Amino acid sequence: MRNVINSYGRALLSQLHGKMLLLSALPFLLSLLLWGALLWFGLQPLIDSLHAWFTEYDFFRTSGAVLSTFGLGMLKAVIVPLIAMFMLLPLMILTALIFMGLFAMPAIARHVGGRHFAQLEQKHGGSVLGSVGTSLATFLLFIIAWVVMLPLYAFPPAALAGQAVLWGWLTYRVMAYDAMADYASADERQTIMRTRRMQLFVIGLVSGVAGAVPGMLWMGGVMSVVFFPFLAGFAIWLYVLIFIFTGLWFQYYCLEALAALRGVQGMKDVPAADA
Repeated sequence: MRNVINSYGRALLSQLHGKMLLLSALPFLLSLLLWGALLWFGLQPLIDSLHAWFTEYDFFRTSGAVLSTFGLGMLKAVIVPLIAMFMLLPLMILTALIFMGLFAMPAIARHVGGRHFAQLEQKHGGSVLGSVGTSLATFLLFIIAWVVMLPLYAFPPAALAGQAVLWGWLTYRVMAYDAMADYASADERQTIMRTRRMQLFVIGLVSGVAGAVPGMLWMGGVMSVVFFPFLAGFAIWLYVLIFIFTGLWFQYYCLEALAALRGVQGMKDVPAADA
């Protein structure tokens, strides 16, 4: 696990690099434009449909009783918008992951690979279509598991643990592919995914826990209609920053693992004059 910790430190320093801070701009703006339009035109119809459904089947009384059992009776008034946010959250994260794979991860690979792994041959075992396909296929399985785990919310600690594991799995499956797309062959990528599965999952798990912070802001937006657009925008920006840090962490770790697999020298420090 030493390489996991070393890669974390490298990613933390690289996150503060001016180029990496600027890199967050494009995915953030694209996500903001997309979700700004979707929320403007689609959020209220979604809430209205859920409200009609709750009214027709008398779910307000049932949900109120369940929430009161856990001392959360005050949430009864916002249960419908809260569920709407809960439904939209995974889709927002998916778009952030796809934008990361398309626009940020290639730049991260050039930044980390060019500065610290110039000795590694690029075998281009991945592609843009492969990245999008991996994201969509992984997300489909994620959604199925997400729905299956919904009953766990009757016992919040189990739900939080389950969601952390689920987010960790999603993050490592998508990010590891993108981190090795340029440098590893398909066989090398599969070997690293198999032999380093636990270490990759740990990175994904820690990043997934960090990703819960903007999710709480996103959900908290239903408590204030006035501040919701700002909270939603801030949550999207935090997601992008967390994903960029996660991308850097996976990039450092995966290229170090690739160097070890090939039996060549791993990470090299950049001379001070070039920093």
